[in-house]
Amino acid sequence: MKIRKGDKVKIMTGKDKGREGKVEKVYTKSNRIVIPGFNLYKRHVKKNDKMPQGGIVDVPRPLDAAKVMVVCPKCSKITRIGYKVEKNKKFRVCSKCDSKI
Repeated sequence: MKIRKGDKVKIMTGKDKGREGKVEKVYTKSNRIVIPGFNLYKRHVKKNDKMPQGGIVDVPRPLDAAKVMVVCPKCSKITRIGYKVEKNKKFRVCSKCDSKI
């Protein structure tokens, strides 16, 4: 997967289309990512020590990685990611401005 934790991404489809955020967690096997504050769903919680009242809580759910695009930190455009190898090291590269990500 070309998306990593800490990358700034823009959501391209779904109810949060057009919004930008930072990736908090990456699930490589299922090809999904979690962005805090996005793809929120309601969850009913029973009374417990953390929530003595219980109630309805907003929970961020994983989002498919195919629905987001990485925002280049240098040119600040949405871009696809390529790879370049220099001195036996592999770097992620912006396909538009050719800078390292």
